[in-house]
Amino acid sequence: ITSDEVLTWNQIYQATADALNVEPNIVHVATDYLCNHESSMIGTLLGDKAHSAIFDNTKIKTLVPDFEATIPFREGIKRTLAWFDADPKRQIVKEETNEMMNRIIEAYER
Repeated sequence: ITSDEVLTWNQIYQATADALNVEPNIVHVATDYLCNHESSMIGTLLGDKAHSAIFDNTKIKTLVPDFEATIPFREGIKRTLAWFDADPKRQIVKEETNEMMNRIIEAYER
């Protein structure tokens, strides 16, 4: 899902936190460090998200000239979070993921 917006990961996290009315605690940890501490991240993180990228809509606009992304991320994330909030069955927290992230951050900050 893309638009004509160009957002950094920090901007995405900040907009998400703003939608939740919380202050984010953003911790920057190098990809190699993460993958050395959690091998399950190698495929998705190291292979996909280790480098910054800008996604644009040139191809879709060439094929569908009238295409226009009309919902900015800040609005879309509010709607997404409201969707999750509307049904407790959608609110699945994986404690093992929280524990893994806490373990990595704790080791990193030492």
